[in-house]
Order: sequence, then structure tokens, then C-alpha cells
Amino acid sequence: DEEIRQGIKDYSDWPTIPQLYINGEFIGGCDIVRDMALSGEFDGLLEENNIAYNKDAAEEIRKANTK
Repeated sequence: DEEIRQGIKDYSDWPTIPQLYINGEFIGGCDIVRDMALSGEFDGLLEENNIAYNKDAAEEIRKANTK
């Protein structure tokens, strides 16, 4: 539904979707989250918010994207 899609963009003042929110806080769009995941910053954000994730898988994703 285009009205809902536009409402999401207006709410966050971010031009694209998908968008990630953690505990109601806007983190970013796909490009931002990808960059955070590859730098390791996303791991810290998950840990700070007590969100379980597979640390080995996160590291494998980083390794696969540095080749």
C-alpha cells in the first residue's frame, strides 16, 4: 500500500524502506544496517540492547564480504 509506505518514510524522515528500528529507535535503512554489520558496529548495538544473535555467523558475513 503506497500510503503506508509513504507514511513510514515520513515518520522516520528517511527516503527508503526497509527500515530497522530497535526498541522504537530508528537505526537506518538497508544500506546503513549493512555497513554497520560489516564494520562490527551492529554487533555492539545488538549487545547494548540485549538482542541475541549468532556471533560466529556475524563474523562469517564480514569475512565473506571482505574478499
